[in-house]
Amino acid sequence: MSNENDDATQLGSIGRHMSKPQQPGNPQARPAFQAPSLPTHPQEQDGDEEGTVLSTHNATPSRPTRPTVPMAQPMQAQPTQSAPTQQPLPQSQSAPVMATRQFPQITAPSVKPAQPAMASSMMSAPQADITEFHELFAQLVGNVSQVVVGKEQPIRQCATAMIVGGHILLEDNPGTGKTQLARGLANSIDMSFKRIQFTPDLLPSDVVGVTYYDQKNGEFEYREGPIFASIVLADEINRASPKTQSALLEVMEEQKVTVDGETHAVPQPFMVIATQNPIEQLGTYKLPEAQMDRFLIKTTIGYPSHDVSVNILKQVNVIDRASTVHAVLTGNDVLRMRAISETVRLDDAIIEYIVRLVEATRHNERIQVGSSMRGALALTRCARVWAASSNRGYVVPDDVKQLAVAVLAHRITLTAEATFAGSTPEQMIEQILNEVPSPTVGATA
Repeated sequence: MSNENDDATQLGSIGRHMSKPQQPGNPQARPAFQAPSLPTHPQEQDGDEEGTVLSTHNATPSRPTRPTVPMAQPMQAQPTQSAPTQQPLPQSQSAPVMATRQFPQITAPSVKPAQPAMASSMMSAPQADITEFHELFAQLVGNVSQVVVGKEQPIRQCATAMIVGGHILLEDNPGTGKTQLARGLANSIDMSFKRIQFTPDLLPSDVVGVTYYDQKNGEFEYREGPIFASIVLADEINRASPKTQSALLEVMEEQKVTVDGETHAVPQPFMVIATQNPIEQLGTYKLPEAQMDRFLIKTTIGYPSHDVSVNILKQVNVIDRASTVHAVLTGNDVLRMRAISETVRLDDAIIEYIVRLVEATRHNERIQVGSSMRGALALTRCARVWAASSNRGYVVPDDVKQLAVAVLAHRITLTAEATFAGSTPEQMIEQILNEVPSPTVGATA
């Protein structure tokens, strides 16, 4: 009896736990403990504390290292546990003691190889599809950069919105190149392009089309409007009446138009590029929140730098820069790039981070209306395209941070106190990015 107590003392809490399910007449309870991999879970969690939060992606590569550990000693202990029949109580306690003493020798080598396995899986070479995506994306951005010089960030955002299948709103002062950017993007892709100049007298039928009676054929026919194009430029969209602006709600969300009870699908890929000025608000109509939420990205171009301005003046004879570029992609290329972006890996920690950012906009005391679930979906889809454009097959937190302001800022409404204090939606999103902790990628050491 003294030897049994000494063994139980050495086992600690583990020995006491194993003695509870032991039944004198039930020999089947003993083989259930013969799993030497049970204590490896707390040790893997301790190794993960060294800087890896994206554990769900890296848990799988670390498991194949366990079978490499010699398992001869635990397997030889099985006959010792199953053989005794005359004295079940002393032998049932001595067998777990032998297995427990073997655990430090078995699990110790599996702790160190876990970190390199995580790092190698995260930093693996990009696949052929991701490399193809990166090259096509670079061609598109480089071609449009010939039209709007020195503005790579808004050009990448417009290309991202096109690949995702969303719409973009360009809001900036007059003369900054909003229309040139839209036309340059349209001319860089071999797809149909239509431009609509929004004015106060524009009617919904001027956008979506109209049904008219053909006297020659004696029947009604539908004449498509300029919205039936792959890329539609809605220039000065805030100068049209709310009735005309509402004609875009259905087509921007559902990719179809309903006229006189009949539904007509728009060509794919489909994208609306709208422009508006933040100044000269006399005679304009503010876009409703429902329509603002339908824009995937809202961005600005800004004025060019000093060196870029000098180079533009040296090419003063070039009047229309958008007409000087040619198509480098086709509509099928855009659809293929969209399919490739859907294969980009999203870790659970990244999804959790996006949800926390969106929820932070709903619980901020200076924000009256937070972002909807559509904003979270938009940020997730854009992050996958942004990662693939950087020649990566997985999303990192920096992809989310670089797109959060452009995707979420126009989806929130500040309180009157915050507006009077001079706060802007962009500043609030930046503040939320600083407050919400972001996940960290595992160390490569």
